[in-house]
Amino acid sequence: MRALDFGKTVLLVERDRIGGAGIHAGALSSKTMWHLSNDYALACRTDRGFVAHHVELSYAKVMESVQSAVAECHGILAHQIEQLSTPRDGNSPLLWFRRGSGRFLSPHQVAITDRTGQVEQFEAEHFLIATGSKPRLPDGIEVDGQRIVTSDQIESLANFPKSMVIVGAGVVGCEYATIFANFQQTKINIIDQQPRILPFEDEDIAQAIACKFEAMGITIHRASKLSRMRVVDDQVEYVLCNEQGVCEPIRVERALISIGRIPSTADLNLAAAGVATGKNGGVLVEQTRSTTAPHIYAAGDTTTDIALVNVAELEGRHAVERMFGTEPEPIRYEALSSIMFLAPELAAVGLNEQQACKQGIRYRVAVVQNRLVNRAIAMRATAGFVKLLCTPDTGKILGLRVIGPQASSTAQGIAFLIDRGGTLSDIDHCIHPHPAIPEAVQECARVLLGRSVHRTDVFGADLIRCGEG
Repeated sequence: MRALDFGKTVLLVERDRIGGAGIHAGALSSKTMWHLSNDYALACRTDRGFVAHHVELSYAKVMESVQSAVAECHGILAHQIEQLSTPRDGNSPLLWFRRGSGRFLSPHQVAITDRTGQVEQFEAEHFLIATGSKPRLPDGIEVDGQRIVTSDQIESLANFPKSMVIVGAGVVGCEYATIFANFQQTKINIIDQQPRILPFEDEDIAQAIACKFEAMGITIHRASKLSRMRVVDDQVEYVLCNEQGVCEPIRVERALISIGRIPSTADLNLAAAGVATGKNGGVLVEQTRSTTAPHIYAAGDTTTDIALVNVAELEGRHAVERMFGTEPEPIRYEALSSIMFLAPELAAVGLNEQQACKQGIRYRVAVVQNRLVNRAIAMRATAGFVKLLCTPDTGKILGLRVIGPQASSTAQGIAFLIDRGGTLSDIDHCIHPHPAIPEAVQECARVLLGRSVHRTDVFGADLIRCGEG
């Protein structure tokens, strides 16, 4: 779409489903499942002055609702592509759409093979590689797509399994653990090779999520090594070994493999185009998003960078603008914002404490517990906290972490301020809506400025923390 803005003729090639993992078996579908699971968990609560009886639950009906959401988003994209690729008034369309698999024949030539084996060849001045990624598979484990599955297949289950093990305690694994635990039909175990889940986040964040998980009945196998997994008597048997070398066999109905994703580039014949790749086949790119072939660009999961939908979309726009001679502002990855659909919800913007320490960046930090936030109190959901990082001298904002209800509503404002070099004073002087979760961010800023409504000498470190690193 951005290339059409420049009046260019575009060939769009897709071998599978329009929208990719951003819609299907990924960002949209899993988040729809998460919202539905939260609705069910809320309906089953008995501590809010109401009790719902005979709440019926069907995995098939849940997935029907998920697929309805997917179809809506897919339909929007498909309709636009159809309209833009239809000739009008005798003129050739600027957008050409081909369904098939593409591979480079030379630096300026590609071949498109459709499902019947028919091959078309095209030449172009510029190329954008945006073929996404696929689940990474472990060595020695056969993923059959029925008992042992990845995120690509889990939505195809016939019903809620009575028990499931999740291999991998990153974002995707923890999100599916949240979803199935919310539905309260599946006993969930998580295998984590690290001492704690979400190792890329600060320890207090990971600990808050882990405590909630365990309260929901999720078992976390910490610092455990998976030595074997196989299907036995229509069940999944896996053997875990702890740090002392003691091994234990455990059986469950299903297993979800969630150990990361790898770029989908193996079939592109990138060598013929002069495009170099790195680890796991990820396309190597410059800051401009161009590859080792200057007329070929890459965006999203095809590179070795961050695998997020919002990042991929921005990188694609940036690449197209560079193709056609404009000079877009550099992408400021330090202002990257993301949401983790866990229990509670987690929003992240910019640096956390361990990232700042690793980069040798000095910082000040404030933490305000949700028990002091009016909106969280009104929602009867006070688990979690807000954490804000800034520079010690100027108060320039470095990062934010929010764990709790509506955490995502806080992300964009702080991402914008980090992008523009905003400070604590900018947060302090901005009139926030009331009552709202973002007020907790303002309170963090005021703690760091020494003018908080809540006094640190009254509440103490259990509710308010202010420190530096």
